[in-house]
Amino acid sequence: MRALLRSLAVLGLLGLTAGTGQASEAAASYPTRPLQLVVPYPPGGSADVLARTLGDYLGRALKQSVVVSNKPGAGTAIGARAVAQSPADGYTLMIGTVSSHAMNPALARNIGYDPVKDFTAVAPLATIPFVLLAHPKLELRSMAELIDLARKQPGKINFSSAGNGTSNHLAGEMLNAAAKLRLVHIPYKGSAPALNALLGGEVGLMFDLIVTAAPQVKAGRANALVITTKRRSPLLPEVPTVDEVGLPALELSAWFGLFAPSGLPGDLKEILARETTRIVASAEFQERLRSLGAMSMDVTAAQFPGYVAAERDRWAQVIKASGIEPE
Repeated sequence: MRALLRSLAVLGLLGLTAGTGQASEAAASYPTRPLQLVVPYPPGGSADVLARTLGDYLGRALKQSVVVSNKPGAGTAIGARAVAQSPADGYTLMIGTVSSHAMNPALARNIGYDPVKDFTAVAPLATIPFVLLAHPKLELRSMAELIDLARKQPGKINFSSAGNGTSNHLAGEMLNAAAKLRLVHIPYKGSAPALNALLGGEVGLMFDLIVTAAPQVKAGRANALVITTKRRSPLLPEVPTVDEVGLPALELSAWFGLFAPSGLPGDLKEILARETTRIVASAEFQERLRSLGAMSMDVTAAQFPGYVAAERDRWAQVIKASGIEPE
């Protein structure tokens, strides 16, 4: 009996060693085919711009092409569900955002995924502030003017967003709560259509990420009323901060991170996290971020899973306090 147990133990050890060797061998050859990087928004928006930039650098680092796949809809839920249900083999990745992994899960009763349990949070990428844009027809030059007009015309001024549960939707609701306004939300299928609606005069306002807002402001197609951070941006240095306009509760930035399906093998996660961290820290990528009005996050790859969980809890509390009922 003892001899049999010893034999079984040896066989088990050999099996464990062989399994480890196979895993290491798979990691050593990874990737052997193109990767898919899912963006839960239409082409042209800020997440799409960041995804295509990262995909270019990551493809060169891994010596495989990275194909960006836009899967918009349901406030990022369609793309997020697609990734959550994909094999955890390192070939399906996602640009997750504060919307997909913090806000939207608190705004939908049956979103179809858990933002923490159903994903592997690989590495942080960037954070970008919002700018409140106004169509020139409103003739608004400051937040004080907007608040005065909106209080005189409750329910008459509307704002666009990339869809229910997205960050620019919640930003508008936060403004309603902070300034005691009744701005009307008009959802669109993505940031680009929402911005086009503003530029075309279909809506009066929009909270847009500075990366796509700045060119419109500089061209005179929209007026910028406030930036949703405590520091002014060099991209639009003339735009006041939330503190400067007396609305500190409106502080809000969109963060972006790299995610994979839950269960991603640790050695593959290590490869992706290491290469992504190196890319984000490079001078070339940092310059690209600055040109977009973005900055790298003060979070490490090891801290990123905890950060995502904390953000999920934070925005659930914000949404509850705002009185927004899950749909």
